[in-house]
Formats: sequence, C-alpha cells, structure tokens
Amino acid sequence: MTNYICSVCNQVYLIEETRWKCECSGVLDLLKPETGSERVHWTDQPSMWRYVSSMGAGEELVGWPSVTLGEGQTPLLVFDEEVPDTFVKMEYMMPTLSFKDRGAAVLVTLAKQLGVRKMIADSSGNAGTAIAAYAARAGIACDVYVSAHTSPKKLAQIKAHGAEVRAIEGTREEVAAAAQSAVLEEQVFYASHVYNPYFYEGAKTYAFEIFEQLQKAPDTVLVPVGNGTLVLGVYYGFKELLETNKIGRMPKIVAIQAERCAPLAKAFANQEPIAKPVVNEGTLAEGIAIAAPARSKQVLEAIRETGGMILTVGEEAILEARDTLAKRGFYVEVTSAINYAGYMGYAKAKDEVVVIPLCGAGIKSD
Repeated sequence: MTNYICSVCNQVYLIEETRWKCECSGVLDLLKPETGSERVHWTDQPSMWRYVSSMGAGEELVGWPSVTLGEGQTPLLVFDEEVPDTFVKMEYMMPTLSFKDRGAAVLVTLAKQLGVRKMIADSSGNAGTAIAAYAARAGIACDVYVSAHTSPKKLAQIKAHGAEVRAIEGTREEVAAAAQSAVLEEQVFYASHVYNPYFYEGAKTYAFEIFEQLQKAPDTVLVPVGNGTLVLGVYYGFKELLETNKIGRMPKIVAIQAERCAPLAKAFANQEPIAKPVVNEGTLAEGIAIAAPARSKQVLEAIRETGGMILTVGEEAILEARDTLAKRGFYVEVTSAINYAGYMGYAKAKDEVVVIPLCGAGIKSD
C-alpha cells in the first residue's frame, strides 16, 4: 500500500482526503512499496495511462477511465532539419492545452477514489484550468484561487468548466495562502499541483514518452521551472527508467527561469540547498513566476544530481523566442516561449540530443 511520507521528518501518513502536508509543515512525498522491475510493465493504452503501473499506487488508480480526457502521447518533432538532434515535444496538444493535464488527471483520479465531493486549487492559470476540467469530468465541485491579474483567457477557460474562480489581489504566494485557508476552513481536498505528490506522478509520463519516442534517453532535457512539478516529474521518470535498466544514464536537466523572478537560479548559483524567497519583479512568464517554491530543496537536488544547471532569461528574449516559434508553426503562450529562449542561451554540444517542451498553447495568453 502506498502512503505519504514527510520529506523533512519522515513521518508516515495514510492517504486521506484532507491530508496535504505534514504536521511539521513539511511537504509530502509518496512512500511506495518495493515492487521491482514489474512496475514498468506498460500497457497498450493510447494515452499516458499506459504507464499507470509506474505511478504511485498505480494499480490502485482503477478509476482513471472515468476521469481521463485522452491526455498524453504528445508529438515529439525535430525543430530544425539543420539541427536534427534538437526536438520539441508539443505538450500544448492536450485536452486543456497545457502539460498540466498529466498531473491533474492523476490527482483528480485519486480524489474521486477517495470520495471527494469538493476540491480547492490555486494556480497561475494552467494548473487551475486542468484541475477544473478533470474535476468537471469526475463530477467534483471545484474552486480555483488565482491572481486577479491572471490572463483573462485562462480565467474564461476555468469558468467554462464550471469551477468557481476566486480572484485574489496579491502575490502568487498570497493566492496560495488564501486557498490553504479555505481548505482548512472547509475541510476539503486540496488539489495542489505543488503539495500533492500525485501531481508529479502524472508528470513522470512526460519522461516515459520521450524515452519511447526516441528509443533512448536524450542527453539533455530543458524544463521551465516555477514550482518545479515538471522538473520533478522528469527527474523521477528518468530515474525510474535508470533503476529498471531501460536506460544507462540520467539525462541532464537544464531548468529555465525568468530573470525577474528566479529564486531557484539564485540558490543554484550560490550553492544553497534551499531557495530563499525573492520579490517577483513582474515577468511575462506568469506561469513560472514563483517567488517562494515550496519544493525548492527537492528541485535543486534533482538538477544537481543530473549535472544540470539553471539558466535565466530576460523579457525581450522571451518575446523574441515566441515570435521565432510562431514563424516555425508553433504558437505557444508567452510563458512557454521561455523554454526556447533558454535553449538559445544554452551552449549545446555537437550531436547533443536535446528535448524542449512546448508547454502551453498560444491562445491562452495575449
């Protein structure tokens, strides 16, 4: 049986509807039973659920067919024929047009199996949209806390799925605090893509798909990082492939942050184990503008363990990258453009196989 375990004090908890952090305030991970190589026995499902046995409590997530919207199995394409070893993975070809569907589908499946009737989420936009959509699919009431300055197009998408939007004047951290207060007051399920480890169990499938599409591990995976759910998904996914001898080495994780909100980059450069909160100076990359990431210790450890790095990108470079991508046929939201901007600033070696995610569709932002 899978349980929660605190990443700080190692306290173990049953997976219950209202449990989302440790009593010491530490973030929770999954304490999984030792299952050996059979946990990578994949099925022929034409979606990310072919990897269900590799998710935490995967074989227990039997209710996924009533929750799925067909997420996963996104295309992996060569970006430029002149550089045939650089690939883009089109994560915006998802039901709600962003990679957050991977984690949301798993998290809402868990909630449904726990008998949850209402959930609360907080988001800069895409995670809230994904959770709202899957909650609607599962018949679960949903409130989504967002910044009052979130892209109107993302707010419209959340509302279209029937979720209640709770717009908060304040920072991303104040939005999260408001949601957490409501969770405690109402004693309902906290559908947090940051605190609930089931979310990055879904994000692991991004790594599995890359492996199957390339028939090997890439040398380098570029990943945008705000709260770090995709970084952790990539890390845990490839680590599982390594541990089960499907690959012979870990890819290097190169994470990308906006210069105007880069707590992880600062901590990485200063060789600090935990990121100190910074002031968000305002960035076009709203989706990764996280001034105080709750899982910074785990994110930094993952990047360092792979021999990776964190790059920062300026505002002008983000816009230039979005324009370049659009002229190649890839219309992405502004936040997602930071990935290609980071790639342009990365010193790629000859024949180095690099994968860049295109995380969100262009129609999500102005």
